[in-house]
Amino acid sequence: MEQYLEFKGIGKAYPGVQALKDISFKVTGGKVMALVGENGAGKSTLLKILSGDVKPDEGQLILNDSEIKFEAPVQALGAGISVIYQERQLVPSVSVMENIYAGDLPVGKLGLYSKSDLKKKAQALIDKFGLPINPAATVGFLPVAYQQMVEIMKAYRRDSAVIAFDEPTAPLTDKEIAILFKLINQLKEEGKIILYVSHRMNEIFQVTDEIVVLKDGRQVKSFNTAETNERELIKAMVGRDIGDTYSNLKRNDSIGDVLMEVNNLNTNVISDISFKLRKGEVIGFAGLVGAGRTEVARALFGVDPILSGEVKIEGRPVKLRSPREAIDQGIALCPEDRKEQGLILWNSIKDNVCMPVLGKLKKGLFMDEKAKEDLTLAAVKQYSIKTTNIDKRVMELSGGNQQKVILGRWTSEKVVTKILILDEPTKGIDVGTKAEIYQMVCDFAKQGIGVIFISSELTEVINVADTIIVMHNGHITGQVSRQDATEENVLAMAMLD
Repeated sequence: MEQYLEFKGIGKAYPGVQALKDISFKVTGGKVMALVGENGAGKSTLLKILSGDVKPDEGQLILNDSEIKFEAPVQALGAGISVIYQERQLVPSVSVMENIYAGDLPVGKLGLYSKSDLKKKAQALIDKFGLPINPAATVGFLPVAYQQMVEIMKAYRRDSAVIAFDEPTAPLTDKEIAILFKLINQLKEEGKIILYVSHRMNEIFQVTDEIVVLKDGRQVKSFNTAETNERELIKAMVGRDIGDTYSNLKRNDSIGDVLMEVNNLNTNVISDISFKLRKGEVIGFAGLVGAGRTEVARALFGVDPILSGEVKIEGRPVKLRSPREAIDQGIALCPEDRKEQGLILWNSIKDNVCMPVLGKLKKGLFMDEKAKEDLTLAAVKQYSIKTTNIDKRVMELSGGNQQKVILGRWTSEKVVTKILILDEPTKGIDVGTKAEIYQMVCDFAKQGIGVIFISSELTEVINVADTIIVMHNGHITGQVSRQDATEENVLAMAMLD
Protein backbone atom coordinates (compact mmCIF):
# COMPACT_ATOMS: atom_id res chain seq x y z
CA MET A 1 0.00 0.00 0.00
CA GLU A 2 1.24 3.50 -0.82
CA GLN A 3 2.20 5.41 2.31
CA TYR A 4 0.73 8.82 3.03
CA LEU A 5 0.67 11.58 5.64
CA GLU A 6 -2.36 13.86 5.95
CA PHE A 7 -2.87 17.13 7.83
CA LYS A 8 -6.60 17.65 8.47
CA GLY A 9 -7.81 21.02 9.73
CA ILE A 10 -4.71 21.70 11.84
CA GLY A 11 -4.93 24.83 13.99
CA LYS A 12 -2.66 26.34 16.63
CA ALA A 13 -2.92 29.64 18.51
CA TYR A 14 -0.61 31.45 20.90
CA PRO A 15 -1.54 34.50 23.00
CA GLY A 16 -2.43 37.21 20.48
CA VAL A 17 -1.34 35.14 17.46
CA GLN A 18 -3.14 32.59 15.28
CA ALA A 19 -0.07 30.59 14.16
CA LEU A 20 -2.03 28.05 12.07
CA LYS A 21 -5.65 27.84 10.93
CA ASP A 22 -7.34 24.99 9.02
CA ILE A 23 -4.23 23.51 7.39
CA SER A 24 -5.25 20.53 5.26
CA PHE A 25 -3.15 18.67 2.70
CA LYS A 26 -1.88 15.19 1.93
CA VAL A 27 1.65 13.99 1.11
CA THR A 28 2.07 10.59 -0.54
CA GLY A 29 5.12 8.36 -0.45
CA GLY A 30 7.60 8.70 -3.27
CA LYS A 31 7.02 12.45 -3.63
CA VAL A 32 8.62 15.57 -2.17
CA MET A 33 6.21 18.19 -0.87
CA ALA A 34 7.57 21.73 -0.47
CA LEU A 35 6.26 23.95 2.31
CA VAL A 36 6.90 27.58 1.37
CA GLY A 37 5.95 30.96 2.73
CA GLU A 38 7.35 34.10 4.28
CA ASN A 39 8.95 34.00 7.72
CA GLY A 40 6.13 33.74 10.23
CA ALA A 41 3.84 31.95 7.76
CA GLY A 42 3.54 28.92 10.07
CA LYS A 43 5.96 26.42 8.48
CA SER A 44 8.05 25.88 11.61
CA THR A 45 4.95 25.52 13.81
CA LEU A 46 3.59 22.85 11.47
CA LEU A 47 6.88 20.91 11.60
CA LYS A 48 6.92 21.17 15.41
CA ILE A 49 3.43 19.65 15.50
CA LEU A 50 4.62 16.86 13.23
CA SER A 51 7.65 16.18 15.45
CA GLY A 52 5.70 16.16 18.73
CA ASP A 53 7.30 19.40 19.98
CA VAL A 54 3.97 21.24 19.87
CA LYS A 55 0.41 19.96 20.31
CA PRO A 56 -2.23 21.33 17.91
CA ASP A 57 -5.35 23.00 19.29
CA GLU A 58 -7.50 21.40 16.61
CA GLY A 59 -7.32 19.01 13.67
CA GLN A 60 -5.78 15.60 13.05
CA LEU A 61 -2.58 14.05 11.79
CA ILE A 62 -3.18 10.86 9.82
CA LEU A 63 -0.39 8.44 8.92
CA ASN A 64 -1.42 5.52 6.69
CA ASP A 65 -5.11 5.53 7.79
CA SER A 66 -4.30 5.89 11.53
CA GLU A 67 -4.57 9.08 13.57
CA ILE A 68 -1.34 9.91 15.38
CA LYS A 69 -1.01 12.03 18.53
CA PHE A 70 2.26 12.81 20.26
CA GLU A 71 2.97 13.99 23.79
CA ALA A 72 6.72 14.30 23.11
CA PRO A 73 9.23 14.13 20.22
CA VAL A 74 10.37 10.65 21.25
CA GLN A 75 6.90 9.34 20.34
CA ALA A 76 7.14 10.86 16.87
CA LEU A 77 10.52 9.18 16.36
CA GLY A 78 8.97 5.90 17.47
CA ALA A 79 6.20 6.38 14.88
CA GLY A 80 8.82 6.73 12.12
CA ILE A 81 8.87 10.53 11.81
CA SER A 82 12.16 12.48 11.64
CA VAL A 83 12.37 16.28 11.41
CA ILE A 84 15.72 17.83 10.54
CA TYR A 85 15.55 21.36 11.91
CA GLN A 86 17.49 24.45 10.88
CA GLU A 87 18.84 24.53 14.45
CA ARG A 88 20.90 21.38 14.81
CA GLN A 89 19.83 18.85 17.46
CA LEU A 90 23.31 17.50 18.22
CA VAL A 91 25.40 16.89 21.34
CA PRO A 92 28.52 18.94 20.53
CA SER A 93 30.75 17.36 23.18
CA VAL A 94 30.53 13.77 21.87
CA SER A 95 31.66 12.09 18.65
CA VAL A 96 30.10 12.02 15.21
CA MET A 97 29.32 8.31 15.53
CA GLU A 98 27.66 8.71 18.94
CA ASN A 99 25.47 11.50 17.56
CA ILE A 100 24.46 9.50 14.49
CA TYR A 101 23.46 6.46 16.56
CA ALA A 102 22.17 8.28 19.66
CA GLY A 103 19.48 6.12 21.26
CA ASP A 104 20.52 3.06 19.27
CA LEU A 105 24.15 2.36 20.21
CA PRO A 106 25.33 -1.18 19.34
CA VAL A 107 25.63 -3.13 22.59
CA GLY A 108 28.63 -5.42 23.21
CA LYS A 109 29.74 -7.49 26.21
CA LEU A 110 28.57 -6.57 29.72
CA GLY A 111 25.84 -4.40 28.26
CA LEU A 112 28.31 -1.70 27.16
CA TYR A 113 28.21 -0.33 23.67
CA SER A 114 30.88 -1.53 21.27
CA LYS A 115 32.99 1.39 20.03
CA SER A 116 34.53 -0.69 17.26
CA ASP A 117 31.12 -1.77 15.93
CA LEU A 118 29.82 1.78 16.25
CA LYS A 119 32.78 3.21 14.35
CA LYS A 120 32.39 0.60 11.61
CA LYS A 121 28.68 1.32 11.15
CA ALA A 122 29.18 5.08 11.20
CA GLN A 123 32.07 4.90 8.72
CA ALA A 124 29.93 2.88 6.30
CA LEU A 125 27.23 5.58 6.46
CA ILE A 126 29.77 8.40 6.07
CA ASP A 127 31.23 6.62 3.02
CA LYS A 128 27.74 6.32 1.55
CA PHE A 129 27.44 10.10 1.81
CA GLY A 130 30.95 10.57 0.40
CA LEU A 131 32.09 12.90 3.19
CA PRO A 132 35.63 13.41 4.59
CA ILE A 133 34.52 13.12 8.23
CA ASN A 134 36.23 11.08 10.95
CA PRO A 135 33.49 9.15 12.84
CA ALA A 136 35.46 9.59 16.09
CA ALA A 137 35.74 13.39 15.69
CA THR A 138 33.98 15.58 18.26
CA VAL A 139 30.92 17.12 16.58
CA GLY A 140 31.37 20.53 18.19
CA PHE A 141 34.73 20.97 16.44
CA LEU A 142 33.35 20.28 12.94
CA PRO A 143 32.47 23.08 10.49
CA VAL A 144 28.77 24.01 10.54
CA ALA A 145 28.25 22.38 7.11
CA TYR A 146 29.52 19.02 8.35
CA GLN A 147 27.45 19.29 11.52
CA GLN A 148 24.40 19.66 9.29
CA MET A 149 25.39 16.54 7.33
CA VAL A 150 25.74 14.63 10.64
CA GLU A 151 22.18 15.73 11.46
CA ILE A 152 20.98 14.42 8.10
CA MET A 153 22.85 11.12 8.50
CA LYS A 154 21.29 10.72 11.96
CA ALA A 155 17.79 10.98 10.44
CA TYR A 156 18.68 8.75 7.49
CA ARG A 157 19.94 5.84 9.59
CA ARG A 158 16.62 5.70 11.49
CA ASP A 159 14.92 4.54 8.26
CA SER A 160 11.93 6.77 9.06
CA ALA A 161 8.77 6.63 6.95
CA VAL A 162 8.43 10.44 7.11
CA ILE A 163 11.40 12.82 6.81
CA ALA A 164 10.99 16.59 6.98
CA PHE A 165 13.85 18.91 6.02
CA ASP A 166 13.82 22.49 7.39
CA GLU A 167 16.21 24.72 5.38
CA PRO A 168 18.73 21.84 5.12
CA THR A 169 21.07 23.50 2.62
CA ALA A 170 21.61 26.83 4.43
CA PRO A 171 25.16 25.95 5.62
CA LEU A 172 26.09 23.50 2.83
CA THR A 173 28.48 23.86 -0.10
CA ASP A 174 27.37 23.05 -3.65
CA LYS A 175 29.09 19.65 -3.38
CA GLU A 176 27.23 18.79 -0.17
CA ILE A 177 23.93 20.04 -1.63
CA ALA A 178 24.44 17.67 -4.59
CA ILE A 179 24.96 14.80 -2.11
CA LEU A 180 21.78 15.78 -0.24
CA PHE A 181 19.68 15.96 -3.42
CA LYS A 182 20.97 12.55 -4.50
CA LEU A 183 19.92 11.20 -1.10
CA ILE A 184 16.45 12.77 -1.40
CA ASN A 185 15.97 11.14 -4.81
CA GLN A 186 16.96 7.81 -3.28
CA LEU A 187 14.44 8.31 -0.46
CA LYS A 188 11.77 9.05 -3.08
CA GLU A 189 12.57 5.78 -4.86
CA GLU A 190 12.20 3.98 -1.52
CA GLY A 191 8.67 5.43 -1.18
CA LYS A 192 9.41 7.73 1.75
CA ILE A 193 7.13 10.66 2.61
CA ILE A 194 9.22 13.83 2.32
CA LEU A 195 8.48 17.41 3.39
CA TYR A 196 10.94 20.09 2.30
CA VAL A 197 11.09 23.67 3.63
CA SER A 198 13.34 26.15 1.83
CA HIS A 199 13.47 29.81 0.85
CA ARG A 200 15.73 29.05 -2.12
CA MET A 201 13.53 29.03 -5.20
CA ASN A 202 15.96 27.10 -7.40
CA GLU A 203 15.94 24.24 -4.87
CA ILE A 204 12.14 24.10 -4.78
CA PHE A 205 12.00 23.63 -8.55
CA GLN A 206 14.93 21.22 -8.56
CA VAL A 207 13.94 18.75 -5.88
CA THR A 208 10.17 18.89 -5.18
CA ASP A 209 7.04 17.48 -6.85
CA GLU A 210 4.31 19.47 -5.11
CA ILE A 211 4.11 22.79 -3.26
CA VAL A 212 1.89 24.06 -0.45
CA VAL A 213 2.02 27.83 0.18
CA LEU A 214 1.35 29.18 3.67
CA LYS A 215 0.74 32.84 4.53
CA ASP A 216 -0.04 34.25 7.97
CA GLY A 217 -0.81 30.77 9.29
CA ARG A 218 -3.21 29.87 6.50
CA GLN A 219 -2.94 27.66 3.44
CA VAL A 220 -3.34 29.96 0.44
CA LYS A 221 -2.40 27.86 -2.58
CA SER A 222 -1.16 24.48 -3.79
CA PHE A 223 0.82 23.74 -6.96
CA ASN A 224 2.29 20.91 -8.91
CA THR A 225 5.90 22.06 -9.16
CA ALA A 226 6.14 21.30 -12.87
CA GLU A 227 3.07 23.44 -13.58
CA THR A 228 4.15 26.73 -11.97
CA ASN A 229 7.08 29.14 -12.08
CA GLU A 230 9.13 31.23 -9.68
CA ARG A 231 7.25 34.47 -10.26
CA GLU A 232 3.83 32.88 -9.69
CA LEU A 233 5.08 31.12 -6.56
CA ILE A 234 6.60 34.28 -5.04
CA LYS A 235 3.39 36.20 -5.73
CA ALA A 236 1.39 33.55 -3.84
CA MET A 237 3.86 33.71 -0.93
CA VAL A 238 4.07 37.48 -0.47
CA GLY A 239 0.68 38.49 -1.83
CA ARG A 240 2.14 40.77 -4.50
CA ASP A 241 4.43 40.71 -7.51
CA ILE A 242 7.86 41.88 -6.28
CA GLY A 243 9.25 42.02 -9.83
CA ASP A 244 12.99 41.95 -10.41
CA THR A 245 14.30 42.36 -6.86
CA TYR A 246 17.75 43.65 -7.79
CA SER A 247 16.83 46.06 -10.59
CA ASN A 248 14.23 47.66 -8.31
CA LEU A 249 16.80 48.59 -5.63
CA LYS A 250 17.25 52.30 -4.94
CA ARG A 251 21.03 52.36 -4.63
CA ASN A 252 23.45 54.95 -3.28
CA ASP A 253 25.01 56.87 -6.17
CA SER A 254 27.43 59.06 -4.19
CA ILE A 255 30.25 57.01 -2.72
CA GLY A 256 32.55 59.15 -0.57
CA ASP A 257 36.09 59.15 0.81
CA VAL A 258 37.92 56.16 2.25
CA LEU A 259 36.30 55.19 5.56
CA MET A 260 38.25 52.05 6.46
CA GLU A 261 41.61 50.92 5.19
CA VAL A 262 42.87 47.40 5.97
CA ASN A 263 46.53 46.66 5.26
CA ASN A 264 48.16 43.21 5.37
CA LEU A 265 45.84 41.88 8.08
CA ASN A 266 46.81 38.48 9.53
CA THR A 267 45.19 36.21 12.10
CA ASN A 268 45.55 32.50 12.80
CA VAL A 269 43.21 31.81 9.87
CA ILE A 270 43.46 34.67 7.34
CA SER A 271 46.58 36.15 5.74
CA ASP A 272 47.58 39.37 4.00
CA ILE A 273 44.08 40.87 3.82
CA SER A 274 44.09 44.37 2.29
CA PHE A 275 41.18 46.49 1.02
CA LYS A 276 39.59 49.94 1.25
CA LEU A 277 35.96 50.64 2.16
CA ARG A 278 34.52 54.06 1.26
CA LYS A 279 31.66 55.97 2.85
CA GLY A 280 28.40 54.82 1.33
CA GLU A 281 29.99 51.82 -0.38
CA VAL A 282 28.83 48.20 -0.16
CA ILE A 283 31.71 45.73 -0.41
CA GLY A 284 30.68 42.11 -0.88
CA PHE A 285 32.86 39.22 0.24
CA ALA A 286 32.41 36.08 -1.87
CA GLY A 287 34.00 32.65 -1.65
CA LEU A 288 33.31 29.02 -0.93
CA VAL A 289 32.60 27.73 2.58
CA GLY A 290 35.83 27.94 4.60
CA ALA A 291 37.32 30.71 2.44
CA GLY A 292 37.85 32.98 5.46
CA ARG A 293 35.12 35.60 4.95
CA THR A 294 33.62 35.21 8.42
CA GLU A 295 37.11 35.28 9.93
CA VAL A 296 37.69 38.72 8.34
CA ALA A 297 34.47 39.93 9.99
CA ARG A 298 35.49 38.46 13.36
CA ALA A 299 38.92 40.11 13.22
CA LEU A 300 37.48 43.53 12.34
CA PHE A 301 34.97 43.23 15.20
CA GLY A 302 37.71 42.39 17.70
CA VAL A 303 36.61 38.78 18.27
CA ASP A 304 39.66 37.02 16.80
CA PRO A 305 43.11 38.39 17.71
CA ILE A 306 44.96 40.27 14.95
CA LEU A 307 48.54 38.98 14.76
CA SER A 308 49.85 41.68 12.42
CA GLY A 309 48.71 44.31 9.97
CA GLU A 310 46.96 47.65 10.26
CA VAL A 311 43.39 48.94 10.31
CA LYS A 312 42.67 52.64 9.79
CA ILE A 313 39.31 54.35 10.21
CA GLU A 314 39.03 57.78 8.58
CA GLY A 315 42.81 57.80 8.19
CA ARG A 316 43.55 57.04 11.84
CA PRO A 317 45.13 53.72 12.97
CA VAL A 318 42.89 51.88 15.46
CA LYS A 319 43.27 48.92 17.80
CA LEU A 320 40.53 46.28 17.62
CA ARG A 321 41.31 43.97 20.53
CA SER A 322 37.72 43.37 21.63
CA PRO A 323 34.14 43.90 20.40
CA ARG A 324 33.85 46.81 22.85
CA GLU A 325 36.79 48.56 21.18
CA ALA A 326 35.30 47.86 17.73
CA ILE A 327 31.92 49.29 18.79
CA ASP A 328 33.64 52.39 20.18
CA GLN A 329 35.25 52.87 16.74
CA GLY A 330 31.82 52.71 15.05
CA ILE A 331 32.00 49.08 13.83
CA ALA A 332 28.89 46.88 14.15
CA LEU A 333 28.49 43.18 13.32
CA CYS A 334 25.42 41.10 12.46
CA PRO A 335 27.01 37.64 12.84
CA GLU A 336 26.55 34.57 10.67
CA ASP A 337 24.76 32.60 13.39
CA ARG A 338 22.23 35.08 14.71
CA LYS A 339 20.73 32.63 17.22
CA GLU A 340 23.97 31.59 18.92
CA GLN A 341 26.11 34.70 18.45
CA GLY A 342 23.81 37.64 17.75
CA LEU A 343 20.87 37.42 20.15
CA ILE A 344 19.94 36.48 23.70
CA LEU A 345 17.01 34.36 22.61
CA TRP A 346 15.25 34.06 25.95
CA ASN A 347 15.33 37.84 26.49
CA SER A 348 12.86 40.36 25.09
CA ILE A 349 13.02 42.36 21.88
CA LYS A 350 13.52 45.44 24.09
CA ASP A 351 16.52 43.92 25.90
CA ASN A 352 18.15 42.84 22.64
CA VAL A 353 17.68 46.16 20.83
CA CYS A 354 18.98 48.22 23.76
CA MET A 355 21.92 45.96 24.63
CA PRO A 356 24.80 48.08 23.20
CA VAL A 357 23.55 51.36 24.72
CA LEU A 358 22.37 50.44 28.22
CA GLY A 359 24.93 52.86 29.67
CA LYS A 360 23.25 55.70 27.78
CA LEU A 361 19.77 54.80 28.98
CA LYS A 362 20.21 55.38 32.69
CA LYS A 363 18.33 57.91 34.79
CA GLY A 364 20.52 58.32 37.85
CA LEU A 365 21.26 54.88 39.30
CA PHE A 366 18.37 53.19 37.50
CA MET A 367 17.51 52.25 33.94
CA ASP A 368 15.19 54.61 32.12
CA GLU A 369 12.50 52.13 31.05
CA LYS A 370 10.63 54.78 29.05
CA ALA A 371 13.78 55.52 27.01
CA LYS A 372 14.30 51.78 26.39
CA GLU A 373 10.69 51.47 25.27
CA ASP A 374 10.92 54.47 22.92
CA LEU A 375 14.15 53.21 21.36
CA THR A 376 12.69 49.74 20.78
CA LEU A 377 9.38 51.00 19.39
CA ALA A 378 11.33 53.14 16.91
CA ALA A 379 13.26 50.03 15.73
CA VAL A 380 10.05 47.99 15.46
CA LYS A 381 8.47 50.72 13.34
CA GLN A 382 11.56 51.37 11.19
CA TYR A 383 12.11 47.71 10.31
CA SER A 384 8.47 46.51 10.40
CA ILE A 385 9.26 43.87 13.03
CA LYS A 386 6.19 41.67 13.36
CA THR A 387 5.39 41.31 17.06
CA THR A 388 2.45 41.75 19.40
CA ASN A 389 4.62 43.63 21.93
CA ILE A 390 8.25 44.61 22.59
CA ASP A 391 8.48 42.39 25.69
CA LYS A 392 8.07 39.27 23.55
CA ARG A 393 11.03 36.88 23.74
CA VAL A 394 13.21 36.96 20.62
CA MET A 395 13.13 33.16 20.35
CA GLU A 396 9.42 33.44 19.51
CA LEU A 397 10.09 35.56 16.40
CA SER A 398 10.65 34.29 12.87
CA GLY A 399 14.18 34.30 11.44
CA GLY A 400 13.57 37.42 9.38
CA ASN A 401 12.25 39.35 12.36
CA GLN A 402 15.17 38.19 14.51
CA GLN A 403 17.53 39.61 11.87
CA LYS A 404 15.63 42.90 11.95
CA VAL A 405 16.07 43.07 15.74
CA ILE A 406 19.86 42.91 15.25
CA LEU A 407 19.72 45.63 12.60
CA GLY A 408 17.59 47.74 14.92
CA ARG A 409 20.21 47.35 17.64
CA TRP A 410 23.02 48.78 15.51
CA THR A 411 21.18 51.57 13.73
CA SER A 412 19.30 53.26 16.58
CA GLU A 413 19.77 56.98 17.29
CA LYS A 414 21.91 56.10 20.33
CA VAL A 415 24.50 54.11 18.35
CA VAL A 416 27.12 55.66 16.08
CA THR A 417 27.65 53.07 13.34
CA LYS A 418 30.15 53.98 10.66
CA ILE A 419 30.87 50.45 9.39
CA LEU A 420 28.19 47.74 9.34
CA ILE A 421 29.32 44.15 8.79
CA LEU A 422 26.52 41.80 7.65
CA ASP A 423 27.54 38.14 7.69
CA GLU A 424 24.95 35.95 5.88
CA PRO A 425 22.13 38.43 6.66
CA THR A 426 19.53 36.60 4.53
CA LYS A 427 20.27 33.01 5.59
CA GLY A 428 16.98 31.20 6.25
CA ILE A 429 14.92 34.25 5.27
CA ASP A 430 12.01 34.35 2.82
CA VAL A 431 12.12 36.11 -0.54
CA GLY A 432 9.93 39.03 0.54
CA THR A 433 12.08 39.81 3.59
CA LYS A 434 15.24 39.33 1.50
CA ALA A 435 14.08 42.09 -0.81
CA GLU A 436 13.50 44.31 2.25
CA ILE A 437 17.00 43.60 3.58
CA TYR A 438 18.64 44.33 0.20
CA GLN A 439 16.95 47.74 0.19
CA MET A 440 17.98 48.31 3.82
CA VAL A 441 21.61 47.71 2.79
CA CYS A 442 21.25 50.36 0.07
CA ASP A 443 19.61 52.72 2.55
CA PHE A 444 22.49 52.28 5.01
CA ALA A 445 24.90 53.17 2.20
CA LYS A 446 22.86 56.30 1.39
CA GLN A 447 23.40 57.41 5.01
CA GLY A 448 27.17 57.25 4.43
CA ILE A 449 27.65 53.97 6.30
CA GLY A 450 30.26 51.62 4.81
CA VAL A 451 28.74 48.14 4.50
CA ILE A 452 30.60 44.83 4.36
CA PHE A 453 28.17 42.24 2.95
CA ILE A 454 29.11 38.56 3.26
CA SER A 455 26.97 35.87 1.63
CA SER A 456 27.27 32.31 0.34
CA GLU A 457 24.66 33.12 -2.32
CA LEU A 458 26.78 34.30 -5.23
CA THR A 459 23.89 35.94 -7.09
CA GLU A 460 23.12 37.98 -4.01
CA VAL A 461 26.67 39.28 -3.53
CA ILE A 462 27.07 40.18 -7.21
CA ASN A 463 23.79 42.09 -7.36
CA VAL A 464 23.84 43.88 -3.99
CA ALA A 465 27.50 44.96 -3.60
CA ASP A 466 29.26 47.79 -5.43
CA THR A 467 32.58 45.95 -5.24
CA ILE A 468 33.12 42.20 -4.81
CA ILE A 469 36.20 40.85 -3.01
CA VAL A 470 36.77 37.13 -3.55
CA MET A 471 38.53 34.87 -1.04
CA HIS A 472 39.93 31.35 -1.04
CA ASN A 473 41.75 29.47 1.71
CA GLY A 474 42.17 32.51 3.95
CA HIS A 475 43.41 35.07 1.45
CA ILE A 476 42.07 37.40 -1.23
CA THR A 477 42.23 36.02 -4.77
CA GLY A 478 40.53 38.82 -6.69
CA GLN A 479 38.37 41.93 -6.78
CA VAL A 480 35.79 43.05 -9.31
CA SER A 481 33.12 45.77 -9.62
CA ARG A 482 29.42 44.89 -9.80
CA GLN A 483 29.30 46.00 -13.43
CA ASP A 484 32.06 43.54 -14.40
CA ALA A 485 31.08 40.66 -12.12
CA THR A 486 29.57 37.42 -13.39
CA GLU A 487 28.97 34.18 -11.51
CA GLU A 488 31.57 32.54 -13.76
CA ASN A 489 34.41 34.98 -13.14
CA VAL A 490 33.73 35.27 -9.39
CA LEU A 491 33.56 31.49 -9.00
CA ALA A 492 36.80 31.12 -10.95
CA MET A 493 38.51 33.50 -8.53
CA ALA A 494 36.97 31.66 -5.57
CA MET A 495 38.72 28.47 -6.67
CA LEU A 496 42.17 30.00 -7.18
CA ASP A 497 44.95 29.02 -4.78
